[in-house]
Amino acid sequence: MNSYPDKKSSGLDWFGEIPLHWRCEHLKRFAARIQSGTTPPTDTPDYYFDGTIAWFTPSSYDGDLELREPRKLINEAARRDGTLRMFSAATVFLVGIGATIGKVGLITEVASCNQQIIGITCNQRLSGRYLAYQFKIYEDVIPGIASATTLPILDQVKTGYLPVLQPPREEQQRIAAYLDASCAAIDAAVAAKRRQLETLDELRKAIVQRAVTRGLTEHVELQDTGNSWMESVPRGWSLVCLKRIAEIQTGLTLGKTYEGPLIERPYLRVANVQDGHLDLDDVTLIEVPAAVAARVELRSGDVLMTEGGDLDKLGRGYLWHGEIEGCLHQNHVFAVRCFCHKLLPKFLTYVTASRYGRDYFEATGKRTTNLACTNGTKVGEFPIPLPQRDEQVAICAHLDAKLSEVKSIVTGIESQIATLTAYRKSLIHECVTGQRRVTEADLNRAQNRSPGA
Repeated sequence: MNSYPDKKSSGLDWFGEIPLHWRCEHLKRFAARIQSGTTPPTDTPDYYFDGTIAWFTPSSYDGDLELREPRKLINEAARRDGTLRMFSAATVFLVGIGATIGKVGLITEVASCNQQIIGITCNQRLSGRYLAYQFKIYEDVIPGIASATTLPILDQVKTGYLPVLQPPREEQQRIAAYLDASCAAIDAAVAAKRRQLETLDELRKAIVQRAVTRGLTEHVELQDTGNSWMESVPRGWSLVCLKRIAEIQTGLTLGKTYEGPLIERPYLRVANVQDGHLDLDDVTLIEVPAAVAARVELRSGDVLMTEGGDLDKLGRGYLWHGEIEGCLHQNHVFAVRCFCHKLLPKFLTYVTASRYGRDYFEATGKRTTNLACTNGTKVGEFPIPLPQRDEQVAICAHLDAKLSEVKSIVTGIESQIATLTAYRKSLIHECVTGQRRVTEADLNRAQNRSPGA
Protein backbone atom coordinates (compact mmCIF):
# COMPACT_ATOMS: atom_id res chain seq x y z
CA MET A 1 0.00 0.00 0.00
CA ASN A 2 1.33 3.45 -0.94
CA SER A 3 1.71 5.86 1.97
CA TYR A 4 2.60 9.52 2.39
CA PRO A 5 6.20 10.14 3.52
CA ASP A 6 5.49 13.09 5.80
CA LYS A 7 2.70 13.22 8.39
CA LYS A 8 1.40 15.61 11.03
CA SER A 9 -1.17 15.39 13.78
CA SER A 10 -4.72 16.22 12.77
CA GLY A 11 -5.53 17.22 16.34
CA LEU A 12 -8.37 14.71 16.40
CA ASP A 13 -8.48 11.11 17.58
CA TRP A 14 -10.82 10.34 14.65
CA PHE A 15 -8.11 11.01 12.09
CA GLY A 16 -4.82 10.65 13.98
CA GLU A 17 -1.91 11.61 11.75
CA ILE A 18 -2.65 13.01 8.31
CA PRO A 19 -0.46 13.90 5.31
CA LEU A 20 1.62 17.02 5.94
CA HIS A 21 0.05 18.99 3.08
CA TRP A 22 -3.57 18.18 4.07
CA ARG A 23 -5.69 20.52 6.18
CA CYS A 24 -8.29 19.71 8.84
CA GLU A 25 -11.05 22.30 9.25
CA HIS A 26 -14.73 22.52 10.06
CA LEU A 27 -17.12 21.79 7.21
CA LYS A 28 -18.56 25.31 7.35
CA ARG A 29 -15.25 26.62 5.96
CA PHE A 30 -15.82 24.62 2.77
CA ALA A 31 -19.60 24.78 2.42
CA ALA A 32 -21.30 27.38 0.31
CA ARG A 33 -24.62 26.23 1.73
CA ILE A 34 -25.82 23.96 4.57
CA GLN A 35 -29.59 23.74 4.71
CA SER A 36 -32.21 21.19 5.58
CA GLY A 37 -34.94 20.34 3.11
CA THR A 38 -38.60 21.22 3.40
CA THR A 39 -41.86 19.36 3.52
CA PRO A 40 -44.73 20.42 1.28
CA PRO A 41 -47.43 22.22 3.29
CA THR A 42 -50.74 20.42 3.64
CA ASP A 43 -52.43 22.95 1.35
CA THR A 44 -49.88 22.52 -1.47
CA PRO A 45 -51.80 22.34 -4.77
CA ASP A 46 -52.02 18.87 -6.28
CA TYR A 47 -50.52 20.04 -9.55
CA TYR A 48 -47.14 20.52 -7.82
CA PHE A 49 -46.82 16.74 -7.67
CA ASP A 50 -47.11 15.85 -11.34
CA GLY A 51 -43.58 16.80 -12.37
CA THR A 52 -40.20 15.17 -12.86
CA ILE A 53 -37.89 16.89 -10.36
CA ALA A 54 -36.39 14.38 -7.93
CA TRP A 55 -37.69 14.30 -4.37
CA PHE A 56 -35.65 12.44 -1.74
CA THR A 57 -36.47 11.22 1.78
CA PRO A 58 -34.46 9.10 4.27
CA SER A 59 -35.99 5.98 2.67
CA SER A 60 -34.00 6.86 -0.46
CA TYR A 61 -30.84 5.69 1.31
CA ASP A 62 -29.73 2.05 1.34
CA GLY A 63 -26.12 2.39 2.47
CA ASP A 64 -24.51 3.14 -0.89
CA LEU A 65 -23.31 6.55 -2.00
CA GLU A 66 -25.75 6.69 -4.89
CA LEU A 67 -29.33 7.34 -3.87
CA ARG A 68 -32.16 5.03 -4.76
CA GLU A 69 -34.51 6.02 -7.54
CA PRO A 70 -36.44 8.98 -6.11
CA ARG A 71 -40.12 9.66 -6.32
CA LYS A 72 -40.51 11.99 -9.32
CA LEU A 73 -43.20 14.34 -8.15
CA ILE A 74 -42.15 17.97 -8.08
CA ASN A 75 -42.77 20.22 -11.07
CA GLU A 76 -41.37 23.52 -12.23
CA ALA A 77 -44.15 25.48 -10.50
CA ALA A 78 -42.95 24.32 -7.07
CA ARG A 79 -39.41 25.07 -8.08
CA ARG A 80 -40.20 28.63 -9.15
CA ASP A 81 -42.41 29.76 -6.29
CA GLY A 82 -40.11 28.49 -3.52
CA THR A 83 -42.64 26.15 -1.93
CA LEU A 84 -39.90 23.53 -1.78
CA ARG A 85 -36.18 24.11 -1.27
CA MET A 86 -34.14 23.07 -4.30
CA PHE A 87 -30.55 21.82 -4.34
CA SER A 88 -28.18 21.79 -7.29
CA ALA A 89 -26.40 18.76 -8.73
CA ALA A 90 -23.38 17.53 -6.71
CA THR A 91 -25.09 18.43 -3.41
CA VAL A 92 -24.26 16.02 -0.59
CA PHE A 93 -27.37 14.84 1.25
CA LEU A 94 -26.97 13.83 4.90
CA VAL A 95 -29.80 12.27 6.92
CA GLY A 96 -30.13 14.28 10.12
CA ILE A 97 -32.85 12.42 11.99
CA GLY A 98 -34.49 9.03 12.19
CA ALA A 99 -33.39 5.42 11.89
CA THR A 100 -30.95 6.19 9.04
CA ILE A 101 -29.32 9.21 10.70
CA GLY A 102 -25.81 9.78 9.37
CA LYS A 103 -26.41 8.09 6.01
CA VAL A 104 -24.98 10.02 3.11
CA GLY A 105 -25.83 10.29 -0.56
CA LEU A 106 -24.82 12.42 -3.52
CA ILE A 107 -27.33 13.79 -6.02
CA THR A 108 -26.46 14.14 -9.68
CA GLU A 109 -29.36 16.39 -10.70
CA VAL A 110 -31.39 19.29 -9.39
CA ALA A 111 -33.48 17.85 -6.56
CA SER A 112 -35.35 18.56 -3.36
CA CYS A 113 -35.67 16.69 -0.07
CA ASN A 114 -37.74 16.67 3.07
CA GLN A 115 -36.82 18.33 6.37
CA GLN A 116 -35.11 15.19 7.72
CA ILE A 117 -32.24 15.65 5.27
CA ILE A 118 -29.48 18.26 5.27
CA GLY A 119 -28.09 19.37 1.92
CA ILE A 120 -24.45 20.49 1.73
CA THR A 121 -23.27 22.42 -1.31
CA CYS A 122 -19.47 22.73 -1.36
CA ASN A 123 -17.44 25.76 -2.45
CA GLN A 124 -14.57 25.53 -4.93
CA ARG A 125 -12.13 24.29 -2.29
CA LEU A 126 -13.90 20.97 -1.74
CA SER A 127 -15.22 18.32 -4.12
CA GLY A 128 -18.74 17.20 -3.26
CA ARG A 129 -17.99 13.64 -4.30
CA TYR A 130 -14.89 13.53 -2.10
CA LEU A 131 -16.91 14.97 0.81
CA ALA A 132 -19.57 12.31 0.34
CA TYR A 133 -16.94 9.59 0.67
CA GLN A 134 -15.49 11.28 3.73
CA PHE A 135 -18.92 11.40 5.32
CA LYS A 136 -19.15 7.62 4.84
CA ILE A 137 -16.68 7.24 7.72
CA TYR A 138 -19.01 9.29 9.95
CA GLU A 139 -22.05 7.06 9.50
CA ASP A 140 -21.35 5.08 12.69
CA VAL A 141 -20.43 8.07 14.87
CA ILE A 142 -22.96 10.72 13.87
CA PRO A 143 -25.74 9.32 16.12
CA GLY A 144 -23.36 9.88 19.06
CA ILE A 145 -22.62 13.52 18.20
CA ALA A 146 -26.19 14.44 17.31
CA SER A 147 -28.25 16.63 19.63
CA ALA A 148 -28.93 14.90 22.95
CA THR A 149 -32.66 14.40 22.66
CA THR A 150 -34.93 11.39 22.85
CA LEU A 151 -34.62 11.20 19.07
CA PRO A 152 -31.05 12.06 17.98
CA ILE A 153 -30.99 15.03 15.63
CA LEU A 154 -28.10 16.37 13.59
CA ASP A 155 -28.92 20.00 12.93
CA GLN A 156 -27.33 22.44 10.49
CA VAL A 157 -25.07 23.97 13.14
CA LYS A 158 -23.61 20.64 14.26
CA THR A 159 -23.18 19.65 10.64
CA GLY A 160 -21.17 22.79 10.00
CA TYR A 161 -18.77 21.91 12.82
CA LEU A 162 -18.02 18.40 11.54
CA PRO A 163 -14.25 18.15 10.93
CA VAL A 164 -13.27 17.62 7.29
CA LEU A 165 -9.89 16.71 5.83
CA GLN A 166 -8.88 18.73 2.79
CA PRO A 167 -6.24 17.52 0.36
CA PRO A 168 -5.52 19.71 -2.66
CA ARG A 169 -8.48 19.81 -5.05
CA GLU A 170 -6.77 17.69 -7.71
CA GLU A 171 -5.98 15.03 -5.12
CA GLN A 172 -9.57 15.06 -3.86
CA GLN A 173 -10.80 14.34 -7.37
CA ARG A 174 -8.26 11.55 -7.83
CA ILE A 175 -9.27 9.93 -4.51
CA ALA A 176 -12.97 10.16 -5.39
CA ALA A 177 -12.39 8.70 -8.87
CA TYR A 178 -10.29 5.87 -7.41
CA LEU A 179 -13.01 5.06 -4.87
CA ASP A 180 -15.68 5.22 -7.58
CA ALA A 181 -13.83 2.60 -9.62
CA SER A 182 -12.76 0.42 -6.69
CA CYS A 183 -16.15 0.44 -4.99
CA ALA A 184 -17.86 -0.34 -8.31
CA ALA A 185 -15.65 -3.42 -8.67
CA ILE A 186 -16.36 -4.51 -5.09
CA ASP A 187 -20.09 -3.87 -5.51
CA ALA A 188 -20.11 -5.94 -8.69
CA ALA A 189 -18.45 -8.81 -6.85
CA VAL A 190 -20.96 -8.54 -4.00
CA ALA A 191 -23.86 -8.45 -6.47
CA ALA A 192 -22.54 -11.64 -8.13
CA LYS A 193 -22.34 -13.31 -4.71
CA ARG A 194 -25.91 -12.25 -3.91
CA ARG A 195 -27.08 -13.76 -7.20
CA GLN A 196 -25.42 -16.99 -6.12
CA LEU A 197 -27.38 -16.84 -2.87
CA GLU A 198 -30.61 -16.34 -4.83
CA THR A 199 -29.78 -19.37 -6.99
CA LEU A 200 -29.06 -21.45 -3.90
CA ASP A 201 -32.33 -20.34 -2.32
CA GLU A 202 -34.21 -21.48 -5.41
CA LEU A 203 -32.32 -24.78 -5.28
CA ARG A 204 -33.26 -25.22 -1.62
CA LYS A 205 -36.92 -24.59 -2.40
CA ALA A 206 -36.83 -27.04 -5.31
CA ILE A 207 -35.23 -29.75 -3.14
CA VAL A 208 -37.90 -29.36 -0.46
CA GLN A 209 -40.76 -29.18 -2.95
CA ARG A 210 -39.65 -32.32 -4.79
CA ALA A 211 -39.16 -34.34 -1.62
CA VAL A 212 -42.43 -33.50 0.18
CA THR A 213 -44.66 -33.78 -2.89
CA ARG A 214 -43.00 -36.59 -4.89
CA GLY A 215 -40.78 -38.42 -2.41
CA LEU A 216 -37.24 -39.64 -3.04
CA THR A 217 -37.84 -42.04 -5.92
CA GLU A 218 -36.61 -40.70 -9.24
CA HIS A 219 -39.44 -42.14 -11.34
CA VAL A 220 -42.61 -42.07 -9.29
CA GLU A 221 -46.06 -43.35 -10.25
CA LEU A 222 -48.78 -40.84 -9.44
CA GLN A 223 -52.40 -41.15 -8.45
CA ASP A 224 -55.20 -38.57 -8.61
CA THR A 225 -56.40 -36.98 -5.39
CA GLY A 226 -59.50 -35.15 -6.60
CA ASN A 227 -58.23 -32.09 -4.72
CA SER A 228 -57.53 -28.83 -6.54
CA TRP A 229 -54.68 -27.88 -4.18
CA MET A 230 -52.69 -30.97 -5.10
CA GLU A 231 -54.17 -32.96 -7.94
CA SER A 232 -51.82 -35.95 -7.66
CA VAL A 233 -49.51 -37.62 -5.16
CA PRO A 234 -47.23 -40.66 -5.39
CA ARG A 235 -49.05 -43.99 -5.34
CA GLY A 236 -49.36 -45.18 -1.76
CA TRP A 237 -49.57 -41.63 -0.41
CA SER A 238 -52.75 -39.84 0.64
CA LEU A 239 -53.83 -36.20 0.86
CA VAL A 240 -55.23 -35.51 4.33
CA CYS A 241 -56.46 -32.32 5.97
CA LEU A 242 -54.14 -31.32 8.81
CA LYS A 243 -56.95 -31.32 11.38
CA ARG A 244 -57.40 -35.08 10.86
CA ILE A 245 -53.81 -35.94 11.74
CA ALA A 246 -53.00 -33.24 14.30
CA GLU A 247 -54.51 -31.21 17.12
CA ILE A 248 -54.47 -27.45 16.58
CA GLN A 249 -54.10 -25.66 19.89
CA THR A 250 -54.93 -21.96 20.19
CA GLY A 251 -53.22 -19.80 22.80
CA LEU A 252 -53.92 -17.08 25.34
CA THR A 253 -55.54 -13.74 24.67
CA LEU A 254 -54.02 -10.85 26.60
CA GLY A 255 -56.19 -8.61 28.75
CA LYS A 256 -58.38 -11.29 30.29
CA THR A 257 -58.97 -10.95 34.04
CA TYR A 258 -58.67 -14.07 36.22
CA GLU A 259 -59.83 -14.72 39.77
CA GLY A 260 -58.13 -16.87 42.36
CA PRO A 261 -54.47 -17.86 42.69
CA LEU A 262 -52.22 -17.24 39.68
CA ILE A 263 -48.89 -18.64 38.54
CA GLU A 264 -46.24 -16.87 36.44
CA ARG A 265 -45.18 -18.43 33.16
CA PRO A 266 -43.15 -17.40 30.09
CA TYR A 267 -45.33 -16.44 27.14
CA LEU A 268 -44.42 -16.84 23.46
CA ARG A 269 -45.64 -14.05 21.16
CA VAL A 270 -45.75 -13.62 17.38
CA ALA A 271 -42.67 -11.39 17.69
CA ASN A 272 -40.71 -14.39 18.96
CA VAL A 273 -41.47 -16.41 15.82
CA GLN A 274 -39.16 -14.98 13.17
CA ASP A 275 -38.39 -15.92 9.59
CA GLY A 276 -36.67 -19.30 9.83
CA HIS A 277 -35.89 -19.17 13.55
CA LEU A 278 -37.20 -18.41 17.01
CA ASP A 279 -36.05 -15.23 18.75
CA LEU A 280 -36.16 -16.02 22.46
CA ASP A 281 -34.08 -13.08 23.73
CA ASP A 282 -37.19 -11.20 24.88
CA VAL A 283 -39.89 -13.55 26.16
CA THR A 284 -42.75 -11.96 28.12
CA LEU A 285 -44.04 -13.29 31.45
CA ILE A 286 -47.74 -13.65 32.19
CA GLU A 287 -49.80 -14.61 35.26
CA VAL A 288 -52.67 -17.09 34.76
CA PRO A 289 -54.44 -19.81 36.75
CA ALA A 290 -52.66 -23.17 36.74
CA ALA A 291 -55.54 -24.81 34.85
CA VAL A 292 -55.33 -22.23 32.07
CA ALA A 293 -51.56 -22.63 31.86
CA ALA A 294 -51.91 -26.40 31.50
CA ARG A 295 -54.29 -25.93 28.56
CA VAL A 296 -51.95 -23.72 26.51
CA GLU A 297 -48.54 -25.02 27.51
CA LEU A 298 -46.18 -25.83 24.67
CA ARG A 299 -44.74 -29.32 24.39
CA SER A 300 -41.57 -30.47 22.70
CA GLY A 301 -42.50 -31.48 19.15
CA ASP A 302 -45.21 -28.85 18.71
CA VAL A 303 -45.12 -27.07 15.36
CA LEU A 304 -45.64 -23.32 15.81
CA MET A 305 -47.57 -21.54 13.06
CA THR A 306 -48.26 -17.81 13.09
CA GLU A 307 -51.76 -16.52 12.48
CA GLY A 308 -50.69 -13.12 11.15
CA GLY A 309 -47.73 -11.13 9.91
CA ASP A 310 -45.80 -10.86 6.67
CA LEU A 311 -47.40 -12.89 3.89
CA ASP A 312 -44.31 -15.00 3.22
CA LYS A 313 -44.18 -16.14 6.87
CA LEU A 314 -47.89 -16.84 7.22
CA GLY A 315 -48.53 -20.41 8.36
CA ARG A 316 -44.87 -21.40 8.21
CA GLY A 317 -44.06 -24.09 10.76
CA TYR A 318 -41.31 -23.86 13.38
CA LEU A 319 -40.50 -26.95 15.42
CA TRP A 320 -40.54 -26.35 19.17
CA HIS A 321 -37.93 -28.40 21.03
CA GLY A 322 -38.91 -27.35 24.56
CA GLU A 323 -36.45 -24.46 24.54
CA ILE A 324 -38.21 -22.82 27.53
CA GLU A 325 -39.74 -25.03 30.18
CA GLY A 326 -43.41 -24.41 30.91
CA CYS A 327 -43.77 -21.85 28.10
CA LEU A 328 -47.26 -20.74 27.05
CA HIS A 329 -48.21 -19.16 23.74
CA GLN A 330 -50.22 -16.24 22.41
CA ASN A 331 -53.54 -16.75 20.64
CA HIS A 332 -51.95 -15.52 17.40
CA VAL A 333 -49.54 -18.47 17.46
CA PHE A 334 -51.03 -21.89 16.76
CA ALA A 335 -49.38 -24.94 18.33
CA VAL A 336 -49.95 -27.88 15.98
CA ARG A 337 -49.55 -31.17 17.87
CA CYS A 338 -49.11 -33.97 15.35
CA PHE A 339 -50.42 -37.48 15.84
CA CYS A 340 -46.91 -38.81 15.49
CA HIS A 341 -47.90 -42.31 14.37
CA LYS A 342 -49.37 -40.60 11.30
CA LEU A 343 -47.47 -37.33 10.81
CA LEU A 344 -43.95 -36.42 11.91
CA PRO A 345 -43.64 -32.82 13.18
CA LYS A 346 -40.46 -32.25 11.17
CA PHE A 347 -42.16 -33.49 8.00
CA LEU A 348 -44.95 -30.96 8.63
CA THR A 349 -42.42 -28.12 8.95
CA TYR A 350 -40.92 -29.09 5.61
CA VAL A 351 -44.36 -29.18 3.97
CA THR A 352 -45.23 -25.71 5.29
CA ALA A 353 -41.89 -24.38 4.01
CA SER A 354 -42.34 -25.86 0.53
CA ARG A 355 -43.66 -23.91 -2.46
CA TYR A 356 -46.86 -25.88 -2.14
CA GLY A 357 -47.26 -24.83 1.50
CA ARG A 358 -46.45 -21.20 0.74
CA ASP A 359 -48.92 -21.17 -2.17
CA TYR A 360 -51.71 -22.51 0.07
CA PHE A 361 -51.29 -19.99 2.87
CA GLU A 362 -50.67 -17.05 0.56
CA ALA A 363 -53.79 -17.91 -1.43
CA THR A 364 -56.04 -18.54 1.59
CA GLY A 365 -54.68 -15.78 3.82
CA LYS A 366 -56.64 -12.59 4.26
CA ARG A 367 -54.53 -9.64 3.11
CA THR A 368 -54.37 -6.04 4.30
CA THR A 369 -52.08 -3.26 3.07
CA ASN A 370 -48.87 -4.59 4.64
CA LEU A 371 -49.87 -7.75 6.50
CA ALA A 372 -51.86 -10.93 6.13
CA CYS A 373 -53.62 -13.35 8.46
CA THR A 374 -55.03 -16.85 8.49
CA ASN A 375 -57.18 -18.68 11.05
CA GLY A 376 -57.55 -22.03 12.73
CA THR A 377 -60.01 -23.23 10.11
CA LYS A 378 -57.63 -22.56 7.22
CA VAL A 379 -54.78 -24.19 9.10
CA GLY A 380 -56.92 -27.23 9.84
CA GLU A 381 -57.98 -27.56 6.21
CA PHE A 382 -54.41 -27.47 4.89
CA PRO A 383 -54.12 -30.64 2.73
CA ILE A 384 -51.00 -32.59 3.71
CA PRO A 385 -49.36 -34.94 1.16
CA LEU A 386 -48.90 -37.92 3.44
CA PRO A 387 -46.55 -40.87 2.85
CA GLN A 388 -46.17 -43.70 5.34
CA ARG A 389 -44.32 -42.83 8.53
CA ASP A 390 -41.09 -44.65 7.60
CA GLU A 391 -40.99 -42.77 4.30
CA GLN A 392 -41.49 -39.49 6.16
CA VAL A 393 -38.46 -40.39 8.29
CA ALA A 394 -36.39 -41.04 5.17
CA ILE A 395 -37.54 -37.81 3.50
CA CYS A 396 -36.69 -35.74 6.58
CA ALA A 397 -33.24 -37.35 6.84
CA HIS A 398 -32.65 -36.67 3.13
CA LEU A 399 -33.71 -33.02 3.47
CA ASP A 400 -31.65 -32.52 6.63
CA ALA A 401 -28.54 -33.70 4.78
CA LYS A 402 -29.17 -31.85 1.51
CA LEU A 403 -30.15 -28.56 3.14
CA SER A 404 -27.15 -28.78 5.44
CA GLU A 405 -24.94 -28.93 2.34
CA VAL A 406 -26.70 -25.93 0.84
CA LYS A 407 -26.47 -24.03 4.14
CA SER A 408 -22.73 -24.69 4.29
CA ILE A 409 -22.26 -23.17 0.83
CA VAL A 410 -24.52 -20.23 1.74
CA THR A 411 -22.51 -19.59 4.92
CA GLY A 412 -19.31 -19.49 2.88
CA ILE A 413 -20.72 -17.01 0.39
CA GLU A 414 -22.16 -14.82 3.16
CA SER A 415 -18.70 -14.77 4.75
CA GLN A 416 -17.21 -13.66 1.43
CA ILE A 417 -19.80 -10.87 1.17
CA ALA A 418 -19.00 -9.75 4.72
CA THR A 419 -15.29 -9.67 3.88
CA LEU A 420 -15.86 -7.64 0.71
CA THR A 421 -18.17 -5.22 2.55
CA ALA A 422 -15.63 -4.74 5.35
CA TYR A 423 -12.85 -4.20 2.79
CA ARG A 424 -14.93 -1.57 0.98
CA LYS A 425 -15.48 0.32 4.22
CA SER A 426 -11.82 0.05 5.19
CA LEU A 427 -10.68 1.21 1.74
CA ILE A 428 -12.83 4.34 1.90
CA HIS A 429 -11.53 5.12 5.40
CA GLU A 430 -7.88 4.68 4.38
CA CYS A 431 -8.20 6.89 1.31
CA VAL A 432 -10.13 9.81 2.80
CA THR A 433 -8.00 9.96 5.96
CA GLY A 434 -4.65 9.84 4.15
CA GLN A 435 -3.59 6.40 5.41
CA ARG A 436 -3.42 5.28 1.77
CA ARG A 437 -1.86 7.43 -0.93
CA VAL A 438 -3.72 7.27 -4.24
CA THR A 439 -1.47 7.80 -7.24
CA GLU A 440 -2.34 8.18 -10.91
CA ALA A 441 -1.08 4.62 -11.43
CA ASP A 442 -3.49 3.39 -8.72
CA LEU A 443 -6.34 5.24 -10.39
CA ASN A 444 -5.53 3.80 -13.82
CA ARG A 445 -5.39 0.25 -12.47
CA ALA A 446 -8.69 0.68 -10.62
CA GLN A 447 -10.44 2.13 -13.65
CA ASN A 448 -9.14 -0.61 -15.93
CA ARG A 449 -10.56 -3.36 -13.72
CA SER A 450 -13.85 -1.63 -12.87
CA PRO A 451 -17.14 -2.80 -14.45
CA GLY A 452 -17.84 -1.15 -17.78
CA ALA A 453 -14.27 0.01 -18.30
